[in-house]
Amino acid sequence: MPHVLSGTDRPPGRNPGIDLIRGVSIVLVVVHHMALRIPLPKTGLATVFPRQLLMALGFSGYEAVFVFFVISGFLITENAIRRWGSVARIDLRAFYGRRFARIAPCLVVLIVILSLLDLTRVPDYVIVHAGQSLPRAILSALGMHLNWYEGRTGYLPGGWDVLWSLSVEEAFYLGFPLACLLVGRHAGVRAVFFGVLALSLPLALNALSDAPEVWREKAYLPGMAAIAMGVCAALFAATVRAPRKGLTALSGACGAILLFSILLDEPFFLRLMGNATMLILTGSVALLLLAFHWGWGRRRAARGTAWLRSCGVMSYEIYLTHMFVVFPLVGLFHWSGSALRFGWLWFTPALCLSWGLGWVVDRVLSSPADRWVRARLKAAAPVPA
Repeated sequence: MPHVLSGTDRPPGRNPGIDLIRGVSIVLVVVHHMALRIPLPKTGLATVFPRQLLMALGFSGYEAVFVFFVISGFLITENAIRRWGSVARIDLRAFYGRRFARIAPCLVVLIVILSLLDLTRVPDYVIVHAGQSLPRAILSALGMHLNWYEGRTGYLPGGWDVLWSLSVEEAFYLGFPLACLLVGRHAGVRAVFFGVLALSLPLALNALSDAPEVWREKAYLPGMAAIAMGVCAALFAATVRAPRKGLTALSGACGAILLFSILLDEPFFLRLMGNATMLILTGSVALLLLAFHWGWGRRRAARGTAWLRSCGVMSYEIYLTHMFVVFPLVGLFHWSGSALRFGWLWFTPALCLSWGLGWVVDRVLSSPADRWVRARLKAAAPVPA
């Protein structure tokens, strides 16, 4: 996932187009986790909308996480270039400090809450798989290998499971500034390195074809390849002047059409392109990000989309906490004895409550803790001579 699905640094100036993509992506994630428990094609919506559309709406959460990965790579690289002038001049202490300030407060509080829920045996939060334990789940979440832990032992409860994407991202960003500094001023070598990593996505997915399902979904390399696609897009945007409006619009339109076509009918693309489908998806997101970076569609993206864009701004908080909304609502749905055909009525409250919980976490915990940690880091920074 994320902010990305993880905690991407918040840029000083908001880009409504990018916030809109993130907002749509986090909505797809929440809807997906509801639809796994209340399938949309089995509700009354099936008499109004095509099954294919309901399947796309309810089961595109995994693809939405890869959209987040690309956005994460783009924003963090763009912010690094804005802050230091070049990724070759990244300040390691400042980079890791900002990542810690953005990620750690919410993550630590979430792990504490999930641990208490497991210890008090609250349904839907108890770790029950053989070979799994609470201490190992905590260690894997803090040690950036929860995805690997699930790959070996099976799925953790939903509140823990969402942290798999955070493990992929933080493992990538542990090495990202080191790789940039190691290459130094050799921009061509840097571009080739991240370009090859981005293009390796189909090969990584092919190599995982015989692996267990949970590891196919959550392995490091495919997610890192998607993040690298965002890095490549940001490096390209930093070295190439904005093209004419027509080319920018073409980039945005192609990216949008490809992205929504894949989300709408991924099985068709998988039959046609195989695992290259995910590479097309990440490439389409990169095209969209470049177009928005160059100013395409900013007014249109900002028009009538305030709620979706606010979801994008708080996507990290919503992503970490939305299962606290999904589980109670699904439980209430079953307890009420409501017919499955009315199940679609529960999706709107799920989205609204997820937004509300994310807003509270952002205002009460995430933003204040972020500012406090950054202030401490700034105060402890050595004064230049």
